[in-house]
Amino acid sequence: MKTDTSSKIILMADDDADDRLLAQDALQESASGLEMRFVADGAELMDYLRRRNKYVAPSSAPIPGLIILDLNMPRMDGREALKEIKSDPLLRKIPVVILTTSRADTDISKIYDLGANSFISKPAAFDVLVSTMKSLGDYWFKIVVSPHTNLI
Repeated sequence: MKTDTSSKIILMADDDADDRLLAQDALQESASGLEMRFVADGAELMDYLRRRNKYVAPSSAPIPGLIILDLNMPRMDGREALKEIKSDPLLRKIPVVILTTSRADTDISKIYDLGANSFISKPAAFDVLVSTMKSLGDYWFKIVVSPHTNLI
């Protein structure tokens, strides 16, 4: 299946329900017109991207224009998911932004080595999160020209 580069979906992988809700609220407050979808860990992220299990129907897993990925999650963490995404020729063109509480230099270096497009520390204040979500939406969906992504 070929997607259109105007995909307005952000797929967020984060095991913290409160962080998912805050991100959703921040995106809505930023008035970006983007849709957010959520998965709880890297294993579910890969199911979504590969259309397995509950995501078999294409309508249940539209191809995202951006993936926001937390690092520390159960089952498959963000590092493992990023490595799998960026090593897959069908998925590697989807931009991946790490949004995590970590500020460790080793994490930052490792994440870029694995192919992340950006690394952002989770803002503590909601207004900063709104600004961050707006900036991400503007940059990845209005400024950047991304290649078409072909997924099976």
